[in-house]
Amino acid sequence: QVQLVESGGGLVQAGGSLRLSCAASGSSIRGIAMGWYRQAPGKQRELVATITSGIITNYADSVKGRFTIFRDNAKNTVYLQMNSLKPEDTAVYHCNGVWYFVGKKYDYWGQGTQVTVSS
Repeated sequence: QVQLVESGGGLVQAGGSLRLSCAASGSSIRGIAMGWYRQAPGKQRELVATITSGIITNYADSVKGRFTIFRDNAKNTVYLQMNSLKPEDTAVYHCNGVWYFVGKKYDYWGQGTQVTVSS
């Protein structure tokens, strides 16, 4: 059983920065594509950023140039560095990873960490 635990959220003023962490336990993230998603009140969950096992990254247009996703396989952790934060970045941020065990796909999510950006 894989567990993903996010941390690092909080309240920050517009223009500020936060770094989110997603620590995995139960299995290594090596070779696993990981991602960050967010859900604002009354809105659907949306993709923020993904990173492949080969460190190829992909970002939502709304965060390009401001957010950076990176991974430390030795620490079994994925990060999201968020700079130049805007009030519209306010949401619960969730970590995601997809593992395959004995040919079966398992989609794991963390419980989320709240990010609130004040204007």
